[in-house]
Amino acid sequence: MSNGGSAGTGGDWAAQRTEAAAIQAQRLAARQNAEHERAEALLASFLPVVTTRGPKPVDLIVQGYGGQGTARSKLRGWYLRNNRTCALGTDGKFYVLIAPLNRFHPSWLKVDVQPTRPPLIIGEGGKDGDTIDLAEALERILPGWLGGRS
Repeated sequence: MSNGGSAGTGGDWAAQRTEAAAIQAQRLAARQNAEHERAEALLASFLPVVTTRGPKPVDLIVQGYGGQGTARSKLRGWYLRNNRTCALGTDGKFYVLIAPLNRFHPSWLKVDVQPTRPPLIIGEGGKDGDTIDLAEALERILPGWLGGRS
């Protein structure tokens, strides 16, 4: 009989752990969503300022993984990192400019890059450890634009 009781207790424990894990996943997703929303709001407030006060947007280039070539994209915008691996497009969206290319990628063929949700800290969790706060990256593009915002 004790085996039946153990199985019931084990099942309850497993169900509780599963529920706790689901709750943690929901909380994490909510935090990440809130971060993305703050970053999107920051980009939305920056875009009209940079569009009117400059600098002018440039054609955005996509880099291949591991330095394997480059390719033109259909995008124009402003690079957010010195290594040019992400940018703000003229459409106000955030783009990661890395793709599976090789050194033989035809120069006339433009790469189609899809937007992703922006982070508040660019490069966080990356292998190179090179991170920059999104607001700081925007400040590099147009010094003084923040004017006391945070």
